[in-house]
Amino acid sequence: MKEKLVRDNIPQIIKDMGKIPVTRIASEEEFWEKLKEKLKEEIEEFLENERIEELADILQVIYEIAKLKGVSLEELEAVRRRKEKERGGFNRRIILVEVKE
Repeated sequence: MKEKLVRDNIPQIIKDMGKIPVTRIASEEEFWEKLKEKLKEEIEEFLENERIEELADILQVIYEIAKLKGVSLEELEAVRRRKEKERGGFNRRIILVEVKE
C-alpha cells in the first residue's frame, strides 16, 4: 500500500474495525507534498462519481492548504470574490473557441 495522507480519525476507525493502523507524522515539507497528492486524488474521485461528499473532501483539502500557507478562509474568499468581480464567474457558461489575430 502506498503511503497517503488520511483524515485525523482514520487510525481510530481502522482500530474499531479490529485492524492495526501503522502511521507516522509528516514533516511540514512532506505534508505539503501529500496535500497536493490528496487534492489530485479527491478531484479524481469527484470526477468519477460527482458526489457531494467528494466535493466536500476537495474543500477540506483546500482549507488545509490555505491553513498551511498562512491564508485565512476569509482572505481566500476575498481573493475569490475579487477575481470574480474582475474576471467574472462561470455563470454564463462561455466556451472560448479560439482567439484570432
